[in-house]
Amino acid sequence: MVNVDQAVIARIKKEGKVFEILVDCDKALELRRGKPVGIDDVLAADIIFKDAKKGDKASEHDLQNIFKTIDARDIALKIIKEGDVQLTAKHRAKEQEEKRKRIIEIIHRNAIDPQTGLPHPPQRIDNAMNEAKVRVDEYKSAEAQIEEVLSKLKPIIPIKFETRELQVVIPAQYSGLCYGFLKKHKLLKDEWQNDGSLMALVEIPAGVSEEFENGINKMTHGEADIKIIGRK
Repeated sequence: MVNVDQAVIARIKKEGKVFEILVDCDKALELRRGKPVGIDDVLAADIIFKDAKKGDKASEHDLQNIFKTIDARDIALKIIKEGDVQLTAKHRAKEQEEKRKRIIEIIHRNAIDPQTGLPHPPQRIDNAMNEAKVRVDEYKSAEAQIEEVLSKLKPIIPIKFETRELQVVIPAQYSGLCYGFLKKHKLLKDEWQNDGSLMALVEIPAGVSEEFENGINKMTHGEADIKIIGRK
């Protein structure tokens, strides 16, 4: 069991009632992410509270009615996996930094400068986020914050999300080598031609278009034919 003095609160609200447990922040987050952590290593007490700070326990009637069990360990697992885990200042800073990096990566890979058709470098996105005073929410996923971040970046840098449909024709001698690379992307269509060459339609985020083309050209020594046939 965890030292109570070092524990944080994890809580869930169901049917208008709040249920809380005391947990080790690190271990609870690991368990939440699917890592093999025992519940006894997470809990500071085998108790389900309605208010952990006051020490008020939840009634067995409420537990049975809402969770269909009064087993504290089973309920604690549900609270950790489905509820909110209070973060320490250290964890909040770490979560914010990780989410910020993920947001920058998503924008870099999926968005372009419409004036040039090229992706914005990560550092430019980072600088624009600083200028726009973007605050990353440590409790929301990076994906859920993209739309709001983009709305704040648009007055600072020209930016839009775009996907491209590419037609790729691979010469016969490289088709087998390139097929695996193509399958790593969204392969819309592939046709083997009579001469052994491969014609494929691939949909990719605009931000990785250059990276994709460089990969194909490297494997085919520049002999592949790549055309943009659609944008959306």
